[in-house]
Amino acid sequence: MADCFVANVRLDDGFAGGFLIDKGRIAALVTAGAPAPHAKQTIDGHGLLAIPALVDGHMHLDKTLAGGPWLAHQAEPQRMSRIETDKKIWPMLNRSVEQRATALLDWCIGHGTAHVRTHVDVDLEGGLSKLEGVLAAKASRAGEVTVEIVAFPQSGIMRCPGVADLLDRAVQSGADLVGGLDPLEIDRDVKGHLDTVFEIADHRAKGVDIHLHEPGEMGLHSLDQICERTTALGLGGKVTVSHGFCLGSAPPDKQKAMADRMAKAGVGLVTHGGAVWAVPPLELLHEHGVLVFAGNDDVRDTWNPIGNADMLERATMICWRADYRRDTQLRFAFELCSGHGARALGQPVPAIAVGADASFALVEAEHIPAAVAGHPRRELVLHRGRVVGRDGKRVPAAA
Repeated sequence: MADCFVANVRLDDGFAGGFLIDKGRIAALVTAGAPAPHAKQTIDGHGLLAIPALVDGHMHLDKTLAGGPWLAHQAEPQRMSRIETDKKIWPMLNRSVEQRATALLDWCIGHGTAHVRTHVDVDLEGGLSKLEGVLAAKASRAGEVTVEIVAFPQSGIMRCPGVADLLDRAVQSGADLVGGLDPLEIDRDVKGHLDTVFEIADHRAKGVDIHLHEPGEMGLHSLDQICERTTALGLGGKVTVSHGFCLGSAPPDKQKAMADRMAKAGVGLVTHGGAVWAVPPLELLHEHGVLVFAGNDDVRDTWNPIGNADMLERATMICWRADYRRDTQLRFAFELCSGHGARALGQPVPAIAVGADASFALVEAEHIPAAVAGHPRRELVLHRGRVVGRDGKRVPAAA
């Protein structure tokens, strides 16, 4: 007998009926009016729309203040002010990295996010303590959400002797990728910074994810150097540029040239669709073969007091920022927050089809474009066949 039958639901393609779940996967689709199959549990979907699981491809679990009292934003707009403000505030927080990261993961789970890639600060002040806290949070929510970790040199590498060794230790201690940050703007040494990041990644057989906020020609030069190293080391498909704001302000000819360069090298891009900079040309990048996906970035933390970890709301925000209005564009924004992110994280592409992971959410919407437009509450969330969320909140395992 199968584990569960979810009855009375609709799919984006017009299907109405239910689906049988067994051993964490969808075993069969059952058309409305057909005899209900036998299962250990039956869930009434109340005619809601089932949408595939969401994916957050860029988060900072270690920075969040989730689950604690409100803390007024204190940093100045400059990036270095935010970095230094972090260091002043963290020692004064009365909740551990594990507690805060777990609280934010609970928000993700409740909103239907099945997979998360998080950056975790590795610096001289904290060593690997933040990594340890996030690893503990990850373990506490195993079976409800997957977590991929980037060892992130938030304060720089070349300007902070000793951080390179910490990055190497981090990927030996549980981090999945090596991170980098604005090699010219922060470290003033694009060669030294990128050589360090890629050497560790190559030696430890890890992927790379580099924050690139740098504007204009500075950013384009760093991006070109990232592509060069990716090709030289055969790391195509394992390298991501986070943000890539320089692409948003580049003239069309340079956008197209860099899109081809990134596609040929196998360098992807993750966006959060926010900030004051121009949004990269997401559709153009995708059309040229670049893997483009999305993430929330900072959520309720010392860098940004705003956010609730909802990737469906993030899809809405991307549409606002990129001026997406057509249904095809709303669907594209959804895929940035679902299937594209899963591919980037090496996870099965979320789908509601026979053989796929039973990871999805039920929402009150006509179809996916309507869900993106209104980002309705997740009425029910399943992760690999298990109910993990209800009414937008995580359901504890014992419930």
